Amino acid sequence: MNAPRQDWTRAQIAELFDLPFTELLFRAASVHRENHRADEIQLCTLLSIKTGGCPEDCGYCSQSAHADSGVKATKLMDVQQVLQRAAQAKDAGSQRFCMGAAWRNPKDRDMPQIVQIVEGVRAMGMETCMTLGMLTPKQADMLADAGLDYYNHNIDTSPERYDSVITTRTMDDRLNTLDTVRSAGINVCSGGIVGMGETREDRVGFIHTLATLPKHPESVPVNALVPVKGTPLGDMLADTPLAKIDEIEFVRTVAVARITMPLSMVRLSAGRESMSDSTQALCFLAGANSIFTGDTLLTAPNSGDDRDTEMLKRFGLKAMEGEEPMRMCKTAIPEAAE
Repeated sequence: MNAPRQDWTRAQIAELFDLPFTELLFRAASVHRENHRADEIQLCTLLSIKTGGCPEDCGYCSQSAHADSGVKATKLMDVQQVLQRAAQAKDAGSQRFCMGAAWRNPKDRDMPQIVQIVEGVRAMGMETCMTLGMLTPKQADMLADAGLDYYNHNIDTSPERYDSVITTRTMDDRLNTLDTVRSAGINVCSGGIVGMGETREDRVGFIHTLATLPKHPESVPVNALVPVKGTPLGDMLADTPLAKIDEIEFVRTVAVARITMPLSMVRLSAGRESMSDSTQALCFLAGANSIFTGDTLLTAPNSGDDRDTEMLKRFGLKAMEGEEPMRMCKTAIPEAAE
């Protein structure tokens, strides 16, 4: 297994996007089989443990306090409630339990409860992932000490398009949080959203940003925008042809992510409920090897357990068996390849 490269140029990534579709899929499938089992899909469950009222103005998000989406703000869920939902997810076949809180950043007073949740879910033998917004080094260390396996903090889009989607924080804020998480010894989960009216050049920039990090994210979620009425992007795109990204272009994005980040888990995330089984099959061929199960992703609709079970059965794919996640050492972040 060759060490993944971090010296991709935008021109090289653009050339991958421009390949004939069948050639791109062949290359991506070959890379996938060199580094992963081609017949296994990791099943994950995502739970909103604190919903709505977020001060950030992310243009796609129904949980933003700036949106008029009808989502009501709630308090942080009780520890036992979260653990009950985690147990249900495990019984349904999930290997990984992901938890999201609609915060710009957690307050220190919330951290003891968050730590209890991480410890409780991990004691069930599940991988744990959290997305809580920006973190201080102390907060990241607390999560690492609790055994958190992954921290999710998406970069969302290209650096050039970022401030047209979000104005309350910058791309550098996002990247600094990833550095903080990595320095604490927690695996990184970071991806983005396609179908926000961006160009292919933006999709190139999005993947280039992740593929040239000092270490690739161990998990790369690829979302298709679910336009929500009352959000800026939802209102702008809901009634236009841009509201749903071309499915072949979505598969291309998955394939390029797989080629440029060969060791990462590439996760099909939001938007699957509107994708055909054929499109998802192409995504799996292109190297996606993880999905979110269940009927809801935070506040957005999802494909549902029954459909996913039937789909994977039709494809001859099986759920990935649980393994102890690899833990990293707290070391300095290496210099990026030039």
